[in-house]
Amino acid sequence: MKLEYLDDISDGGKYTGVETDKLVRLYDFDDIQAQKFYDAIQQKILGHNKDLDMKELDFIEKLNCNLTLRLADKDLGITTVDKKNFFCDLTETAYQNMLNLLEPFFGKETSGYQWLYDLNTDVEFLFSPGGQW
Repeated sequence: MKLEYLDDISDGGKYTGVETDKLVRLYDFDDIQAQKFYDAIQQKILGHNKDLDMKELDFIEKLNCNLTLRLADKDLGITTVDKKNFFCDLTETAYQNMLNLLEPFFGKETSGYQWLYDLNTDVEFLFSPGGQW
């Protein structure tokens, strides 16, 4: 599984109809890694109310950024100050919904993609085995 930040998915305006230019994506994974990511969210965030720093997950290769998932009182989505260290602040309900969105990626050949939250934010969160959307 790879973690990457893309700063301009419209390629300087070449691709029109893009709702956001920025996204953090988890991609290039199999069903076992999808299950491990699910389990980490369930155990660390929902089970123990602790932050989940992707640096702690040895099955994720950080290409150009790091992401920390944090439990929050309000759904803020992904934010950053330096475009290298990202924070995803979501409520317990939003993380539970994220788990539901991850379930179709276990136990079979993984394909397709999923946006892991539906918020009006500057940075989207993509979960895609092939990296596409």
